[in-house]
Amino acid sequence: MPVTAKLSRKFYEVFGDEIANELVNWFNAVDATYRSDLRELNELNFARFDAKVEQRFAEADAKLEQRFAGFEAKWERRFLRLETNVEQRFVALDAQWEQRFTELGAQWEQRFTDLGAQWEQRFTELGARWEQRFAELGATLEQRFTKTDGKWERRFTQLEAKMDSGFAEQRAGLLRWMFVYWGGSVVTTVGLVLLVLGAVR
Repeated sequence: MPVTAKLSRKFYEVFGDEIANELVNWFNAVDATYRSDLRELNELNFARFDAKVEQRFAEADAKLEQRFAGFEAKWERRFLRLETNVEQRFVALDAQWEQRFTELGAQWEQRFTDLGAQWEQRFTELGARWEQRFAELGATLEQRFTKTDGKWERRFTQLEAKMDSGFAEQRAGLLRWMFVYWGGSVVTTVGLVLLVLGAVR
């Protein structure tokens, strides 16, 4: 916004109002011209500065893009080499572990074979021992059963003899009682018959 130039009252009194006003107008015109030129110059400088900044940003962006592309390619190559090395190491490690597990399996197979043979021998010896013990136990039991059978045979014989003796005594007593019973019955019957015959006569 232009500022209107003003002169003192004494200047107006000395040079007159017409000259003073003309001088004021000339100052205002010069001021407006300077302001317009300064504005155009500032706009031109700002446009140049903006263009330079834009160019510098574009150049910096291009450089950064180029550097990032180179950096990415460099790291891609490094990661590729690292992946190849790791893959080779894993392959070698896998082969080593496979060989170790094969050797370990062969060793354990041999050990299990030896252990199986040892246990087979021990079980054979243990079976022979138990077979002998069972044979001895069977002989001992057979001897004991034979002795027990002889004892029970004698006891059964004695018991049978006692029972036979008891049955004989019982039979004899029963025969005596039957003889007495039948004898008394016969005597009674004969007496009754004689009484009846005597009564009839």
